[in-house]
Order: sequence, then structure tokens, then C-alpha cells
Amino acid sequence: MTTALHEFKMPDVGEGLTEAEILKWYVQPGDTVTDGQIVCEVETAKAAVELPIPFNGTVQSLHFAEGTTVDVGTAIIAIAVAGAAPAAAAPAAAPAAEADEPAEPARREVLVGYGPRTGGTQRRARRTTAAAPAAAVAAAPVAVPVPAPAPVVAQPGAERPLAKPPVRKLAKDLGIDLRTVVPTGPDGIITREDVHAAAAPAPVAAAPAAVAAPVASVTSVTSVAEPVTVTGGDVRIPVKGVRKATASAMVASAFTAPHVTEFVQVDVTRTMKLVRTLKETGELGQGVRVSPLLLVAKALLTAIKRHPEINASWDESAQEIVLRGQVNLGIAAATPRGLIVPNIKNAGALTLTGLATELGSLIDTARQGKTSPADMAGGTVTITNVGVFGVDTGTPILNPGEAAILAFGAVRELPWVHKGRVVPRQVTTLALSFDHRMVDGELGSKVLADVAAILERPKRLITWA
Repeated sequence: MTTALHEFKMPDVGEGLTEAEILKWYVQPGDTVTDGQIVCEVETAKAAVELPIPFNGTVQSLHFAEGTTVDVGTAIIAIAVAGAAPAAAAPAAAPAAEADEPAEPARREVLVGYGPRTGGTQRRARRTTAAAPAAAVAAAPVAVPVPAPAPVVAQPGAERPLAKPPVRKLAKDLGIDLRTVVPTGPDGIITREDVHAAAAPAPVAAAPAAVAAPVASVTSVTSVAEPVTVTGGDVRIPVKGVRKATASAMVASAFTAPHVTEFVQVDVTRTMKLVRTLKETGELGQGVRVSPLLLVAKALLTAIKRHPEINASWDESAQEIVLRGQVNLGIAAATPRGLIVPNIKNAGALTLTGLATELGSLIDTARQGKTSPADMAGGTVTITNVGVFGVDTGTPILNPGEAAILAFGAVRELPWVHKGRVVPRQVTTLALSFDHRMVDGELGSKVLADVAAILERPKRLITWA
């Protein structure tokens, strides 16, 4: 019986991602695997995902150790399959390292159960406006200083340098011409470290005059970003996976969307009483979780029904505002892997019971680290519950692609004028951040005022259906 060696490559989970970190191997060389068996868990920039193997056979080798970040399309495990024709694949060590261009979208391997985005997996066009210098500052390296190589003058007619797609992206983000970078990788391939070295400021010779100078003139963006030196007690934490994606998304949002934040203090005494009543009576159903966040979410959805213009996104390429057909309500969740924002699909169409059920499931899945990329895609508006940390409010940054985000602060007993008398009441502070390209002050104010009014009199204004 013939035996063929099959290479299983790191698949694309359908979110346009370029790399993933191997968190854990569930098999070892010599183990027998079957079609659909989970062989490892990886962390993408979106979530932790378990990878199933697509054929039967025996594990011959694992190409990467746990904790290694691997590019999409790179072989990660070799399987010996009995009775199969030899695979016409390239050697395991070469596929991604020698690829000079990303594979065609239609040919990229896709993770079973996720599938590519509608319309392919092409990356979105990057902005080339004046925001680029700010992005370069945010992406500046923080590694221990590396001696800069001798400057290389770019030759317009020179052969195109060899580099993998993620390295090309890094170079473009940092404003580095790859033709000026000295490669140190095998076969003349440019590595991430080479790009960082090229972006680092040139070393300045130590001189008494330079030391004594109180102010240094700033002549370029890269000269502002000083490498962070290591001192006693410092701990370095690699930024990757979910945290890396969050950092990139927040920088892009902060420097792209013109944020406006408005605040309002609300007497939520009746809302808190309704929460207690629903818990005690079980009116929403057996085992259904009821919380103040549930009623805040319902209040926001009710306000969006009255002002659907706030449920929108900005189409940069067409320079158009897109009014979304349904509300996919995102809930910001703090997890051990970092901040994620899964969303409840078509939340505006749910009853209060349905919303409570979906909200409970979303929170449980996030805590277990099982949120899938599909659960985090397509959000239209978000709630962040900073009150659980005892914080009164904040100025939340918009989730990229959304027009608004509501911050729900801590509920505190405060002196409040109620029916002409100063009495203790339960009060919270709401903050609504919105994108001023799509939402003007009047619309944002009306939405925030509606949410506040609903929470002040929830029985009158919240419908169960």
C-alpha cells in the first residue's frame, strides 16, 4: 500500500487575516488522526480557533512549536496518508518563506466552518492621507535598539526585493522602501527585524555638546520614536493576537473618525427596581439572566428604532454614509486575551427575553475564550459597560466601521431632586461617542436623551415584545 505525505497549511479563517499563533497542539508525531479531528488551537487577531484536519492518516511531524506565529498558507503539520497519490506540494519548510506574493484569494485554504467573506478575501485599501505620520508613530518599534545597517540608496531599476506579505505591510506602515533594506534572512529574504532595523533612528555619536543640549530638533517622524531601553524590573509583553489587533484598530479609529462624546446623568432607580422584579418573578423565563446591562441594551435599541440614522457606517471609497438594515449590537468584553467586541445579530428584532438569552450566551462564550471571528464581524453599534469596574464613565473609542458607542457607568446612590425634594436615588452616567462625519450633534443628543428617558421610566417605554 502506498503512502503519501500531506502538508496541512495554516488556513484563512475568512477574515482577511495574514497570520496566527499556535497556542496548543493536541497531537504528536506518531498519533493517528481522522478527518475532522481537532489537531491544534491557534489565536488569530480576532479569536482563538480550533483547527480540524481534513484527512485520515498518521502524524509525521509538527513544523512549529507552541507559541510560534505562523503566516497563513504555511505548512504546519505533515500527515502520512495511506493509499493516496503523492501530494504535489512543495517541501514543508518552503511554502510561505519563499512566496513573494500572496496567493490568489480563490486558492487560499479556508478554515472549515468559517468560510471566506462574501466577495473574496482581498484586503481593504489603505488610506494615504495626512493620517499616515500618526500611524507611523503608533507602529514605531519598541524593541531593544539594533545597530542600524549602512545606508543603502534605492535603485529604481533594481530587482524587486524578496519579502513575505506581512513584512511588506510592516514596511509600508513604517514608510520604509524595501529596496533600501539589507536582508538577513535565508536566500536574501527581508525579515521583520530587518525592517525594524531600517526604521530605527541612526545612532548618534556621544559628544559633550550633544549631551548638554537641552532640546533636540525634530526633523522626521522616526526621530520622535525613541527605542525603549530595558532597565531593572522592566517586563516586556509581546503584543500579538487579539491585543495586537485591538491596538491597531483603536489607533485607526482614533485617527480616522472625528470623535464627539456627550454625557448625561440619569436617575435609574426605576430601572434597578425593574431588574430586581424580573429576577424575582422569573417573568422572562426560567434560567434567563437579567442585569442592568440588559435594560440599557434594550433602551439603546429602542432609541435606534426612533433614530435609525445613527445605525450607520462610513464607506471611505465611495464617500457615502451607509444606513444599516439591521442592528448588530456589539458588547465590549474584557477577556484574558484582551478586549473583544462580539455582537448580537439583528438585535433590534429580538424580544426582551430573546435579547437576554443572546446576551447571556455572548458573555459566557467570551469568558470561555470561544468567541468565533464570525461573532465579531459586522457590528453596527456597541455598548461598553465600564460600570462593572466601579468607573463612572469615559470617552469610549468607536469600534472601527461603526457610528456610535455607548458607555454605561457605575450605578451609585446620590442625592437627587425627585418630585421637588432632595432624596437618595440610584444614578448613573451615560456617555455616547459618535462619528461626526455621520452623526451631527442634534442626532447624537436625541439618541442619548432617549436612552436616558427610557431608563428613567423603563416600564412605560420598554416593550417586552
